[in-house]
Amino acid sequence: MLEVVGIDVYYGEVRALKKVSLQVLDGESVTVIGANGAGKSTILKTVSGLLRPREGSIHFDGHGLTSLPPYEIASLGIAHIPEGRRVFPELTVRENLEMGAYLPSAKKKRRETMAWVLEIFPVLGERSGQIGGTLSGGEQQMLAIARGLMLRPRLLMLDEPSLGLAPIVAETTFEKIDEIHRGGISILLVEQNVMRALTLVQRGYILGNGQIVLQGMAAELLENEQVKDAYLGL
Repeated sequence: MLEVVGIDVYYGEVRALKKVSLQVLDGESVTVIGANGAGKSTILKTVSGLLRPREGSIHFDGHGLTSLPPYEIASLGIAHIPEGRRVFPELTVRENLEMGAYLPSAKKKRRETMAWVLEIFPVLGERSGQIGGTLSGGEQQMLAIARGLMLRPRLLMLDEPSLGLAPIVAETTFEKIDEIHRGGISILLVEQNVMRALTLVQRGYILGNGQIVLQGMAAELLENEQVKDAYLGL
């Protein structure tokens, strides 16, 4: 499905990613974890076309992504939920959701998709007329994810969805991500809560200083001594 092979990505002359390779299979859930500044968000930005690799390749269902603009990448079925939620603060919840269905293919099924999204996030139905900027942090995160689902993606990429949320709200968010995955959507998750990320997904990649330093099944990574020492405090 998603195949990232040997990408080098720079900010100016600073090399942020060094020969990074990863894949997400159809129907799979995968996490990328690592310290702040390791390059996790850079991977998602590069897949979605916001950054360009100097070397390497990215393919999604056989389509090369490295020369495509972001809107064409989105049209192939990739939705990117960035860090910090970034809802439209002056628009209502419903208007925010409608903005997610901006591609012609998604717009045709907007009513059907809206009903599906509000089944997953019923609180957004209750708040449909409320201004997005007045929602709580947890509700804004749900709105950001729901807006991405309005695109009807095959791959949902989430960047730090629990950041800044109270533990109970973060747990609800993780449960919703799991529900979305069980509904058939592939997940690529960047997350600061390493323990929860590895219990949520099937496989994981550990990123350090812009390089993949470890990878494997999530259950195996949870038992890895290096991961326990560096990320789990065990």
